[in-house]
Amino acid sequence: MLRTINFMGVRNVAFGVTVLLTVLALFSWFHKGLNYGLDFTGGTLIELTYEKPADVTLVRSELVKAGYHEAVVQSFGATTDLLVRMPGEDPQLGHQVAEALQKVGGDNPASVKRVEFVGPQVGEELRDQGGLGMLMALVGIMIYLAFRFQWKFGVGAIVSLIHDVVVTVGILAYFQITFDLTVLAAVLAIIGYSLNDTIVVFDRVRENFRVLRKATLIENINISTTQTLLRTMATSISTLLAIAALMIFGGDNLWGFSLALFIGVLAGTYSSIYIANVVLIWLNLNSEDLIPPAATDKEVDDRP
Repeated sequence: MLRTINFMGVRNVAFGVTVLLTVLALFSWFHKGLNYGLDFTGGTLIELTYEKPADVTLVRSELVKAGYHEAVVQSFGATTDLLVRMPGEDPQLGHQVAEALQKVGGDNPASVKRVEFVGPQVGEELRDQGGLGMLMALVGIMIYLAFRFQWKFGVGAIVSLIHDVVVTVGILAYFQITFDLTVLAAVLAIIGYSLNDTIVVFDRVRENFRVLRKATLIENINISTTQTLLRTMATSISTLLAIAALMIFGGDNLWGFSLALFIGVLAGTYSSIYIANVVLIWLNLNSEDLIPPAATDKEVDDRP
């Protein structure tokens, strides 16, 4: 039989760590601010096509030599197609960049397929819609958990998810990692991952209320967390290994996305144990909270 680990024995220490991380993350977020990418700030977009497969690293270095240090280069569709994005409101900027690349093309010249300018207003709309989508996801999760389990579980899950998002975004803000649509997608994925991990623990806590009738809430949580620990570790480690491979081999374009996921998975694993469960203790969850409300006399009389 697996020995029960006293996770909640250090919950006060974990609470101090949680508060410290959250405060530092919020300070970085509001003091330094997010380093928004072109998806949110607007800029120039250039689509290029080459006769032979294009070397993204070489094109990026050539742009740096030409003085375009903030250019983002990524493959687009076929290996011969590249997409270049860079800040700037000059309508001629795209053609200037295209000419600079055509001059250094050598035996693999580039031709311009399209040049577009994305204004900052479009970026602001994307940013606002992304934030609204995140809030709607959190509200929907809380409603689901309130009906699926009980409202105290919903509060615990939401507090845990907010912690994960704040810590992840705070670290990205501290290191000024470019925050674009791919990173926003990673943050939304973190919400789903952390929620899944939390629900596994919550489901076992609810089941053990029926099995361990004489156990206290803290004992129940320790036993439930221990029983799900192997599953949690297996899922987290396998996910982190996949993300690490993405960080190493994915290139610059996926660095922010994979880094956000890596931080979020670590934060989600921690929060499912030391935040979501601790909230249940603060709210004094008990077996009576999980008993369906008794039918009233009127409801009994109305039954066929």
